[in-house]
Amino acid sequence: MKRARYGRVLLKLSGEVLAGDKGFGIDPPVLSTVADQIREIVELGVQVGIVIGGGNIFRGLAASRLGMDRVNGDYMGMLATVINSLAMQDVLEKLEVPTRVMTAINVQEVAEPYIRRRAIRHLEKGRVVILAAGTGNPFFTTDTAASLRASEIGAEVILKATKVDGVYTADPEKDSSAELLKTVSYRDVLTRGLKVMDATAISLCMENDIPILVFKMGDRENLKKALLGEAVGTLVGSES
Repeated sequence: MKRARYGRVLLKLSGEVLAGDKGFGIDPPVLSTVADQIREIVELGVQVGIVIGGGNIFRGLAASRLGMDRVNGDYMGMLATVINSLAMQDVLEKLEVPTRVMTAINVQEVAEPYIRRRAIRHLEKGRVVILAAGTGNPFFTTDTAASLRASEIGAEVILKATKVDGVYTADPEKDSSAELLKTVSYRDVLTRGLKVMDATAISLCMENDIPILVFKMGDRENLKKALLGEAVGTLVGSES
């Protein structure tokens, strides 16, 4: 059996991934497929933290553009991530994968509060830790939350699951000449405005030297291949 390349990872899932082709809400078959892929990497002995976005349910920034107070909108978005996290926990535990949901805001009836040392202990015991509610503060994205939590728990890499194959030189849906990049540096992402994560998230990863692997979640074996060190997606690091 092949050994995993990484011992502890932070998987960043967009809410849109869970929506599937519906584009909104949670698509149960898609959720089950994603959970099964997570189960496979847990069985490789990898410690897994997960940050899930809430864009399939609610986006605070989008709501603020329509006149809603940005702070209220962002807190609503945090609650959307809690919904996604509880859904993921339910499916993972049906697959007999021990899971804990920890939140940056206090909803103790449904999840534990996020405490760094407790999260690390859960990981050491082989539990998947789903880190919900972003950073707990408005004006920060779940990408930034992923970078922050990865730094706190000592993750060796951020696995950013998307709907595209990796990072392109331009939007492939708008520019037919866009090229897929196999590797790219943090600085190039920032200076060229490449669509990976927001600038705060990239800067945090650069400061703490945490590589980001951007790959397509829709391809059934990609997550496992990434953990086994096979060429998948785009690797963002200190040097391109």
